Amino acid sequence: MPVVESRCVVPVEVGVAFAVSQTQGAIRKRWDPFIRRQHLIGATVPGKGVRTYTVQRFGLAMESEYVSYNPPSNVGMKMTKGSWFFERMGGGWRFSPAEGQPGHTLAVWRYNFTCRPKWLAPLAERIGVVVLQRDIDRRIAGFARGCSDPVVLAHVAGSSAA
Repeated sequence: MPVVESRCVVPVEVGVAFAVSQTQGAIRKRWDPFIRRQHLIGATVPGKGVRTYTVQRFGLAMESEYVSYNPPSNVGMKMTKGSWFFERMGGGWRFSPAEGQPGHTLAVWRYNFTCRPKWLAPLAERIGVVVLQRDIDRRIAGFARGCSDPVVLAHVAGSSAA
């Protein structure tokens, strides 16, 4: 099963980084270049068992479910419905204090997947690693910008105060 990982250090505390990663709607679109549209299904806040509908920037749609939700340290998801070429897809985002950098967070995002049909999977998965790695690198770079965006940070601060 192919795995891709991207990481960055952001200049905010772990709780703030986690909160930025879980933003929704227009605030999410300020930093996340991967999504065209995204919303929770039948819920108003994320949590274990909550499903999310995402349309990525090229129009591919996926439904996923949170399999773990442990603020402020990590979240995990698995695809429940998606594109015909993914047999399985899952991911996890981890947040921890950046070693030797007080007030900073290390974000590590890891995804795994398998492709179908089986006869095409060896080639499709090699291509998928390259494409998904590029998307995840762009996405975590957007997340890093979001962790420095005054509008995003004000939204997160306002949400936690409520």
